[in-house]
Amino acid sequence: MTDGYILTLSCPDRPGIVHAVSGFLLEHGGNILEAAQYDDRDTGLFFMRVHFESAAADASIESLQRAFAPVGETFRMRWAFFDAARPAPTVILVSKLGHCLNDLLFRHRSGLLPIDIRAVVSNHRDFYQLAASYNVPFHHVPVTAATKARAEARLMEIVAAEGAELVVLARYMQVLSDELCRKLEGRAINIHHSFLPSFKGAKPYGQAHERGVKLIGATAHYVTADLDEGPIIEQDVERVDHSMDVATLTAIGRDVESVVLARAVKWHAEHRILLNGGKTVVFR
Repeated sequence: MTDGYILTLSCPDRPGIVHAVSGFLLEHGGNILEAAQYDDRDTGLFFMRVHFESAAADASIESLQRAFAPVGETFRMRWAFFDAARPAPTVILVSKLGHCLNDLLFRHRSGLLPIDIRAVVSNHRDFYQLAASYNVPFHHVPVTAATKARAEARLMEIVAAEGAELVVLARYMQVLSDELCRKLEGRAINIHHSFLPSFKGAKPYGQAHERGVKLIGATAHYVTADLDEGPIIEQDVERVDHSMDVATLTAIGRDVESVVLARAVKWHAEHRILLNGGKTVVFR
């Protein structure tokens, strides 16, 4: 028996959904290991995640999907089954700041992230040795205004070749085109400091220091065509004070970014995140 299966679903709320799902699992030899649900009274939508194991000899993702289809149609569900033991094939994008990349590689090596890092892609060469130290292929794809379309095409070639189901922008300092954002919708996660929109540009921590900020934070969200405005997955903050210089603020900020991004990646890979319009439901 594997680590079991995960079923995620969302649909218009109505009586009988939980009964139908649990009844289906019982009929197919299922034993529920973990279940979470949420009824959004504002939108009228119901969300559910179920982690279960099955004693059925013929249990598989394909057989479960076929058998569940009538239930999904009855309740107008958006639903999917996943193998709980399968790590998510992942490609990481990075530019010249490597703290998030380093953190993800280390957590993955330590068995703390259920992902399979297939490749690192960067518009600079700075971290090819870091990727090599973890035996992860490194692809240098330079980007200029004149080559942006060609670079994005190459990026998608790598994503497709590696079978990546998740793309992580680990401080990748390039704005993705609307077309690429649409292609990666729901499977690309970005991280940035939470000073936006107040402090923009290359030195946000210097601006924050000048203004005497008292909180430093980070936001992980799904990538959309609206820059840094995609559905938020996770956020966190650290308190700071007047005694801290720019270097200290920057170090604290990078630590927060690393932790927040790792949480978002983990929850996505564990199928704990369901889209709810412009926001998310996260079953932690």
